[in-house]
Amino acid sequence: MEVLHIDVLRGKIHVRSMVSSWCYNATSGSMGNQSLWSYESTTFRVSDDDNRLTVVGCNAFGYIWTRDGGADDKYLVGCNATCSRGVRYLADGSCSNLGGCCQAPLPPGLSFDLSFVGYDSSAAGDIPGLGPTSPCIYAMVVDKEAFEFRTKYVTTGELLSAGGSWEVPMVLDWVVGNQTCEAAQKNRTAYACHNSECSNAKNGAGYVCSCPKGYDGNPYNPDGCKDIDECKAANRTCPARSICHNTPGSHECYELKWLLGIVGSCIFVVLLGTGMSCAYAIRKKKRLAAVKRLHFKQHGGFLLFEEMKSRQGQGRSFTLFTEEELEDATDKFDERFVLGKGGNGTVYRGSLKDGRAVAIKRCRVAADERQRREFGKEMFILSQVNHRNIVKLYGCCLEVEVPMLVYQFIPNGNLYELIHRDGAPPPFAVRLKIAHEAAEALAYLHSMASPPIIHGDVKSPNILLDENYTVKVSDFGASVLALTDNSHLVTLVQGTRGYLDPEYMQTCRLTDKSDVYSFGVVLLELLTRRKALAMAAPEEERSLAAHFLSSVRDGRLGGLLDAPIKDEVGGEVIEMVAALAKRCLVMSGERRPSMIEVAEELDRIRKMCVSGDGITILVSDDN
Repeated sequence: MEVLHIDVLRGKIHVRSMVSSWCYNATSGSMGNQSLWSYESTTFRVSDDDNRLTVVGCNAFGYIWTRDGGADDKYLVGCNATCSRGVRYLADGSCSNLGGCCQAPLPPGLSFDLSFVGYDSSAAGDIPGLGPTSPCIYAMVVDKEAFEFRTKYVTTGELLSAGGSWEVPMVLDWVVGNQTCEAAQKNRTAYACHNSECSNAKNGAGYVCSCPKGYDGNPYNPDGCKDIDECKAANRTCPARSICHNTPGSHECYELKWLLGIVGSCIFVVLLGTGMSCAYAIRKKKRLAAVKRLHFKQHGGFLLFEEMKSRQGQGRSFTLFTEEELEDATDKFDERFVLGKGGNGTVYRGSLKDGRAVAIKRCRVAADERQRREFGKEMFILSQVNHRNIVKLYGCCLEVEVPMLVYQFIPNGNLYELIHRDGAPPPFAVRLKIAHEAAEALAYLHSMASPPIIHGDVKSPNILLDENYTVKVSDFGASVLALTDNSHLVTLVQGTRGYLDPEYMQTCRLTDKSDVYSFGVVLLELLTRRKALAMAAPEEERSLAAHFLSSVRDGRLGGLLDAPIKDEVGGEVIEMVAALAKRCLVMSGERRPSMIEVAEELDRIRKMCVSGDGITILVSDDN
């Protein structure tokens, strides 16, 4: 049996069915064998809605029978086709009892357990109506929509010869299982109608699935039923001058006049809301701009403009960064980019849009109004410092509550990390080079900068090193700066314990000799590899400066020095550096050497230790 089409939505199978026939043999003048077909042992049912029992021929009675329970129980359905006016009066298309064709409806619930019998006769060979003009009679179950009667089926036998016994279309009903919907739903795993509607079969046991109203698709797939967009359908039901709106499983029609009113109201509400939002955004933007302008003014932004204008075309460029630029450079000041935190602020690593790597420092806020007002101008002055051993100040941001400075980024850490890290200590030649370059930088700030600048927080963490151990002094002017009466730039309430000038602690007056004292402590760190302040040490050894001075006084300096340098250079060189450190640590600032003198002395010591070829000479006590 050939399957022509499966209609999932209607639960139908279209097949080619069998034809039962009995034909007259003109040669023998008698009837041939009957072609009888039996549909047994199948679970499919013949659709009583779509099919008809159809008999074709003259004076032919066809019927079907089925066993219903016992062997003798037979249910009969049949019809009689006649040619009462003769074959020549038959007409195509008409299937009536008097026109060579008849049809009878089928009872529901039939399976394929049935047979066809092709004629009504009491004696073989005596078949009324059969002969050369009407050689065959036929009986079949056929799709009522697909079968159309032709007179040649009666006069020529073409119905059979055109395609044999498999030419007639028929429709079968198919269902799921043999349970009702209620019973099938108890087993959710085997139940077929997920997300679709279940209906009991009309043609026997079992059930079928269908999509709900307003949905289309395969109801046997869990997500097979899809919403029908009735508004796109050709037969949409909305009247003229209305707008269709699709809804799940249905649609709604809106009259245009009401819709225009609703749309107009919505547009008004949207415009009103948009206007209010825009007004709020503009007001917020203006308020933010006013706050930024206030901060800019408080941090000396306008004085900075005047200073920049007066020096236009002179010196190095200075950039006023926006808060957004620095947020972009640090991913909104993410903790991943923190380089360090201290009393003067937090330092972040950042990357500007032009590719420059920078260090961005959030400074602490000055309490004095005059100091805050001078901040921007003083940062511009500091940015003009141009020395190979001083970190470059690129610019600042003044439009925030806490001003930010943007420095050149130095990638190789600082002197504190180099001295106090685990592992091999730096050679004495490297230590001496670092001390000399740091002294040169401070001497430049004190004597060559215009106006002269006092660092105020000289310490090993503020002496940065590049990949060649070249010194870059940083953090000068990193806190709030002010001009003293003698036009030196100094930091106020500045310094770090262990490095802080004791004279400043007594007088609260910071001078260039305060930097000299702090540098003396750095020299001690280079000689001893001990920290400036060791809180865990005994009280007499906590301050490196005090411990050094007492060791020199008591002749115990050798026990304080870093052991490796004793093997590298002679005692004379070490004593010269120690003597210089001692001069820097004198209590009276006036008796301390200037940074120019310190730098010259270190330069002289380096030249003693280096030959003309640039090779370090190990100076022994005998030399």
